[in-house]
Amino acid sequence: MSFDDLDPLLHSQLRLAVMSLLLSVEHADFTYLMEQTGATSGNMSVQLSKLEEAGYIEVEKTFVDRKPRTRCRITPQGLEAFESYVDTLKQYIDPDDSSTPEPPSTEND
Repeated sequence: MSFDDLDPLLHSQLRLAVMSLLLSVEHADFTYLMEQTGATSGNMSVQLSKLEEAGYIEVEKTFVDRKPRTRCRITPQGLEAFESYVDTLKQYIDPDDSSTPEPPSTEND
């Protein structure tokens, strides 16, 4: 039995938390993500940039009442990467999972 590699970009605790939060909303403000994760603004900014560079999220920067506003949302590519990450993690947790297809039998019936 071999295990697939986990996506190192999603294996970071903060990036995984951000992706998990973005799964359940259409978009989220930078401040909301900071509050929910307990991250500093500097760390959040760095991690969002990494997710954006990978194409996992889209970041929109605008001004509202002359104040900067940063909103993030997960992309289809990010959703696919997250689902793949979860499936791979399931292999680690339960390598004998019955939902994994069995290899074809080589015995003659």
